Amino acid sequence: MSPDVPLLNDYKQDFFLKRFPQTVLGGPRLKFMVNIPVLEQMNQILHILFIFLPFLWALGTLPPPDALFLWAMEQVLEFGLGGSSMSTHLRLLIMFIISTGTAVTSYFIPSTVGVVLFMTGLGFLLSLNLSEMVFGFKHSVTGHRVGTKSKALPNSSEKQFTWKEYLFYSIVLVLALLETGLLHHFAGFSQISKNSPQAIVGYILMILFIILWILKEIQSVYIFGIFRNPIYPKHAQTVTLFLEKQTKLMKIGVVRRILINLVSPFAMIAFLSLDSSLQGLHSVSVSIGFTRAFRMVWQNTENALLETVIVSAVHLLISNTDIWWNRNLDTGIRLLLVGIMRDRLIQFISKLQFAVTVLLASWTEKKRRKSTTTLCVLNIVFSPFMLVFMVFSTLLSSPLLPLFTLPLFLVGFPRPIQSWPGVVGTTACVCADTVYYYQMVPSLNTALQSAMAAGSLGLLLPGSHYLGRFQDRLIWIMILECGYTYCCINIKGLELQETSCHTAEARRVDEVFEGAFEQEEYARVCSINEHFGNVLTPCTVLPVKLYSDARNVLSGIIDSHDNLKEFKGDLVKVLVWILLQYCSRRSNVQENVHKTENKGKASLIILPALNTSPQTESPEDTDSLNSENLDDWSDDVFGEEPTIKKGKEERDQLKVLPGINLPIPGSVESQRVGKHSAGTVTEDSLYQAVALGYPATDKGKQEAMAYIPLMEFSCSHSHLLSLPEEWISNCLPNSKVKEMSSLFPEDWYHFVLRQLECFHSEENASDVVEEIAKDRVLKDFYVHAVMTCYFSLFGVDNMIPSPGHILRVYSGVFPWSLALDWLTEKPELFQLALKAFRYTLKLMIDKVSLGPIEDFKELTNCLEEYESDWYIGLVSDEKWKEAILQEKPYLFSLGYDPNMGVYTGRVLTLQELLIQVGKLNAEAVRGQWANLSWELLYATNDDEERYSIQAHPLLLRNLTVQAADPPLGYPIYSSKPLHIHLF
Repeated sequence: MSPDVPLLNDYKQDFFLKRFPQTVLGGPRLKFMVNIPVLEQMNQILHILFIFLPFLWALGTLPPPDALFLWAMEQVLEFGLGGSSMSTHLRLLIMFIISTGTAVTSYFIPSTVGVVLFMTGLGFLLSLNLSEMVFGFKHSVTGHRVGTKSKALPNSSEKQFTWKEYLFYSIVLVLALLETGLLHHFAGFSQISKNSPQAIVGYILMILFIILWILKEIQSVYIFGIFRNPIYPKHAQTVTLFLEKQTKLMKIGVVRRILINLVSPFAMIAFLSLDSSLQGLHSVSVSIGFTRAFRMVWQNTENALLETVIVSAVHLLISNTDIWWNRNLDTGIRLLLVGIMRDRLIQFISKLQFAVTVLLASWTEKKRRKSTTTLCVLNIVFSPFMLVFMVFSTLLSSPLLPLFTLPLFLVGFPRPIQSWPGVVGTTACVCADTVYYYQMVPSLNTALQSAMAAGSLGLLLPGSHYLGRFQDRLIWIMILECGYTYCCINIKGLELQETSCHTAEARRVDEVFEGAFEQEEYARVCSINEHFGNVLTPCTVLPVKLYSDARNVLSGIIDSHDNLKEFKGDLVKVLVWILLQYCSRRSNVQENVHKTENKGKASLIILPALNTSPQTESPEDTDSLNSENLDDWSDDVFGEEPTIKKGKEERDQLKVLPGINLPIPGSVESQRVGKHSAGTVTEDSLYQAVALGYPATDKGKQEAMAYIPLMEFSCSHSHLLSLPEEWISNCLPNSKVKEMSSLFPEDWYHFVLRQLECFHSEENASDVVEEIAKDRVLKDFYVHAVMTCYFSLFGVDNMIPSPGHILRVYSGVFPWSLALDWLTEKPELFQLALKAFRYTLKLMIDKVSLGPIEDFKELTNCLEEYESDWYIGLVSDEKWKEAILQEKPYLFSLGYDPNMGVYTGRVLTLQELLIQVGKLNAEAVRGQWANLSWELLYATNDDEERYSIQAHPLLLRNLTVQAADPPLGYPIYSSKPLHIHLF
């Protein structure tokens, strides 16, 4: 699968027409009115550099203006102001302006106590998820709900803030301000020494850091990504067993969260409040450094703790005050420099690991060894230059770009953490499989909340990538934004229809996770990660409520003669059950029968005319229904039928309503042209009838309207189960209906009647049911409707159906018969008949798999389970998607595999299952995305079989390309920014 080429071409056109002139040819041109040597020299250098701009642009090193602007704001916000990269560009711009204003305002506050309180309060408030808090507060004040949120469509405001959280944040803010003000005002200040109050707090911070580091490492399956954690459960096949084994780890996670959210921030605030740099006159360095420091305490507590420990340790180790570090730098600037060095060092290690992985993969894989041997040798020979490229890329915080994913590295242009210009979650290649990701995301959100709070996913940093795996589903998780007790993520779902390249890398992902999570109990206590060189490092497993997918071959079941023979008998029973259930539910809402004023008077049913339709018949249709044609259909299709006598005897017989065995209702209807107009019907004409298919007395003298026999129910409650009037009309000759009526299960019909719930509210319900069961007219209605549907499903030949026939009818393709048009004119009855057929097929499979049905009670329970807990249909149906979003417990579909020539059954089961999650090398992802952007936009290579999307098990190249934003990538699902509360 590849990106949509027209969409990609439009993207390229926009890129070349707008980005290239802006980047290479644009920019201000300055003329200096006064000759300043420095500016003149800079002007000359820039003129020389301008010559190389097209070359730098072609190599992908020169950034577009918008990417450069966003990257610069991110870098200043994160390292200069203590913030975090944001989930949207608008949030980034707003936060950058507010944070800059905070630093500037602190410079003009005259009181040192006021400065400290201002920095502490604003640092805490800006580290919170303010937009969501404001939305939640507004929602609670107004008391209006915006709308009913679908469980399957999660959004950023799915979990609203509660009053407990607002109270918690208020208490923390008040305590932080009290601590800062009191310590700064009353504590004595002196140069740092081993016995000073600040040094004592520094010792406490070191102990806290060691404890938190240990608690974080034991939450994950691997320590340092190399050694397997002996405390982590070795093997867990079920969710219950895994949660039992993980109970101790969850308790440790609670302790860790308390230390991070409460203990560590207050300890660091104490360290900063006791610093002597805050006592003197304020400077720009103090305002910037301490504004960042007081915010980092809350925004990124773990990194702030590491930086504070390093600064404190350096203070204690270097007591000489004449050193530049101690003489010229205050504590805030020291923390800022340590933070930049920490980030760049982690980036350099990740880039180095990524480059080594590319080199090893190019050398070890036989397919690539011949073509990349020269490049590998050149990389080894010129390794100092390659290190220079990596250092330069690290300093710029730009991706290391491997051309065509070969060991040929360039420095990509600086870009924001998100890597793509569009809004997160607005584009995806939506297909039929997208619904599976929609369904699982809310539950996955909850599981991620617990795992992130416990520390199972390691250090949470913006730009981190995680990969989840379950059966054929691959979930790509990216962290967009982090703050105090919250994290913002984007979840993408990759395609389920696996290609060869996709399968090769998915198999490697399975191997990595199996080696980590499915170890035998007798395995070594501290084993080593065998896939350490892979960009994927296993972290943990998450219990998530989702659908498991099981596919079975139905050979021996659907093609068994005995099973198909039983299928026909079961179909009649299922049709009876479904029609009775439908009418019992319908009776409370809609009634189409005539009611008498007196309870003792019988209810009358007017049978509609033959093949009544709201459409007016054309002359051609009328001519086609002449007696000669009907006679031909009768002789050819149905054979000889008994002659019906016309005259007074027949009329007198029909007048005897209860005493005579009347024909099947609706089977004796005809049209007549006479003295009566189309709008009037006399009493005598109600008893005149002519059978369908019999020759008229004179051609051209057919009856112009239908005359309907008057039928009555023998029970006054029968109207509760009466079929809709249009379902009672006849389309089959008497002989065919009588022939099939012998298949009608009367005992089952009576049993289902007794099980109906619509009579439970009636007094003497059992007597009412017995009276209805004895009503032969009502039973004849059901016999007619059931057998007509039965005839429509199997066609003219009442033979044992073939597996192909079963599949076609299951898919909604009915065989031709005289009853087909009659059935298709009644969409509701058509769907009920189709549902009965599908239920019967599922019943046949269950009887073979689970054993035969013992009695009617068991059959009823089985059908009730199908009705309430199952959706039985086709994967392509719209109702299939609706059932998944409604979280039906089970779904079943029948299919055919033309390659294997077998019939297959697919069962989806909703249950809580374990998803394996691992952390990806962030620099490997950024580098491959940068190469994708360069190859498709700069090199204009849109070949569907291009090298950069071929399988690369070590780098997971194909999966990484899929996870890119369209039009360069093609995830089938991409969520909007999801805010996870780590409270």
